[in-house]
Amino acid sequence: MKPRFTKGGPPRPVAGGRLSRWVPATAFLLVVTTSCTGSAPGDGAPSGGRPGAAGVGDRLFPALGNGGYDVTHYGLTLDYVPETNHLKGTAVITARATQPLSRFDLDLSGLRVRTVTVQGARAQVARSKDELIVTPGKTVRNGETFRTVVTYDGTPRTLKGDDGGVEGWVKTDDGSAALGEPSGSMTWFPGNHHPSDKATYDITVTVPKDEDGDPYDVISNGELVSEEDSGEAVTRHWRNQEPMAGYLAHVSVGYFEIHKGWTGHDVPVYVAVDPDEAEGSADVAGMVSEIVDWAGDRFGPYPFSSAGAVVDHLPGLGYALETQTKPYFDAAPDRALLVHELAHQWFGNSVTPRRWSDMWLSEGMATYAEWLWEEEHGGRSTPEIFQAFYDGTDAESEGIWAFPPPEPPGAGHVSDPPVYGRGAMVVHKVREAVGDETFFGILRTWTRQHRHGSADTRQFIALCESESGKDLGALFDTWLFGEGKPSQRQE
Repeated sequence: MKPRFTKGGPPRPVAGGRLSRWVPATAFLLVVTTSCTGSAPGDGAPSGGRPGAAGVGDRLFPALGNGGYDVTHYGLTLDYVPETNHLKGTAVITARATQPLSRFDLDLSGLRVRTVTVQGARAQVARSKDELIVTPGKTVRNGETFRTVVTYDGTPRTLKGDDGGVEGWVKTDDGSAALGEPSGSMTWFPGNHHPSDKATYDITVTVPKDEDGDPYDVISNGELVSEEDSGEAVTRHWRNQEPMAGYLAHVSVGYFEIHKGWTGHDVPVYVAVDPDEAEGSADVAGMVSEIVDWAGDRFGPYPFSSAGAVVDHLPGLGYALETQTKPYFDAAPDRALLVHELAHQWFGNSVTPRRWSDMWLSEGMATYAEWLWEEEHGGRSTPEIFQAFYDGTDAESEGIWAFPPPEPPGAGHVSDPPVYGRGAMVVHKVREAVGDETFFGILRTWTRQHRHGSADTRQFIALCESESGKDLGALFDTWLFGEGKPSQRQE
């Protein structure tokens, strides 16, 4: 994610045309919908197992995710009507039990659940806040691969986060955009919505044609594998073959100009641009190709089977998001913003934070990618950018010493400046300490070792030390974990 507006006040320009995040309280309606009827939690539970945990114990988002199983694939079949903002869905969730399961939870906010089956048999269901509690007819064995099918419908929610931003199912002027960081994906499909549980996806969306008989476009992650026109509606099937965290799943419905091409390294590129943003986005497809190849030379081979971008027209959203394979932009992006979100395809999407407190690994790396791009394209050197952040003269340096990057004080602070700017400063200090050859080797090893997985801060520190042969404890204690602004002479 790259914030574009500043919190606590109206938007103000910063370097490169980017803004930090702010969204007025009245910008979007928070839609509150219904619950599902069913048995109370624990009623009729099968014997021989134990309930999966509601939440994975993440300090910042304790209710997100669930214990007792690991999802391997989501098959989502959606019918969406833009004029009424009504969604009807069937989620086929394939998972492997990591314990004997008498009961398990799925994250789901709003929407009305109609039926739930586990291994083809009807299950009992109950709702508790954003938890869908599923009790199968018999215990799921430890290690068993099982399939849960949930049918549901309703008006999907738009959520307002603790930081004032919006996520979830967000209405646009010609359709909608599903935006998931950190918890918005649970507003449009049930699942295990914590970054530590990644899965492959098939997303099939049917949308009726508009009143003039024109079809809406539907854009999602991965590759378009089929498109069917029934005369009244168009159905598009998108497939993401590589594992993806739930917060990176995305659907955009609206009218788009589609640009297709290839990078110089033979990665297919698919860029969708809202006509209202076409003038400012004329170079986006070419820039995507250029940046993906540039990043691949520095960070390792591009980790997915396609690349691209979605440039929507959503005034007031206030951020861009690294949705997998096709980052989402609320308006025409500048080059630095494209660099940031495309760098996330390596850092954040392929190598995903194990916990939300590890998010600095993604945002710090993506921010440092901006620094590298600037250094190599006629701008400031990375030492000059580092110094501007340290001195507080860079437009994005405000607030970077508020807390250590891996220790946001609460959920509303996961996108605060220390996670980005100070995170990038930590990366630069590692580069200074180990030298360029070892530094870029560390980045390529990191993306190779954890490709399509999740990783945490301690693993990154261990890799830096093992690859460099140096004790970097003082560096990390000072620049990553230290409170307040350190002396530049401290190591």
